[in-house]
Amino acid sequence: MKVGLLALQGAIGPHADALRELGAVPVEVRTPAQLADVDALIIPGGESTTISKLLDTSGLAQPLRDRLAAGLPTFGTCAGMIVLARTVLDGRADQNSYDAIDITVRRNAFGRQVDSFEADLAVDGLDAPLHAVFIRAPFVEQVGDGVDVLAAVDGHPVLCRQGAVLVSAFHPELTADRRLHELFLTLV
Repeated sequence: MKVGLLALQGAIGPHADALRELGAVPVEVRTPAQLADVDALIIPGGESTTISKLLDTSGLAQPLRDRLAAGLPTFGTCAGMIVLARTVLDGRADQNSYDAIDITVRRNAFGRQVDSFEADLAVDGLDAPLHAVFIRAPFVEQVGDGVDVLAAVDGHPVLCRQGAVLVSAFHPELTADRRLHELFLTLV
């Protein structure tokens, strides 16, 4: 199974390590041809407006929209959650969102970099808490029909799934716990 890692901005190395540990083949995606050749995609954390602009300048914006509309299994972490959302609050006017999951997400909802934190989350479907690293993290303000909220912090959804799209407000790749990457691979 080839899992693309959107390699325009953000740390992809830890995601690649997690995929290799689980037997998947990570593939860096920077061009439409590379996107066309993967079975699934991870959009990593980073800066969502920068990722949005780089999708435009790389020629990936429309091919990504097309693949998402065709059901490409996709996992967005932190900024990736923002990119995949239907609606983005506190974003730039020129920031694209890709409407792959019916959520309204608020950028930097938990505060600035100095407000970053870690927490143990109860996740629907997992038998033990998941340690999560939140860095300038978003959270979900509203979920649409068909969206499953798998975990929340202080009543705010931070892990959601709709069909073959999984999004997290945190960085699961920064821990040794591979259960979310494993869950994503079951969606492929």
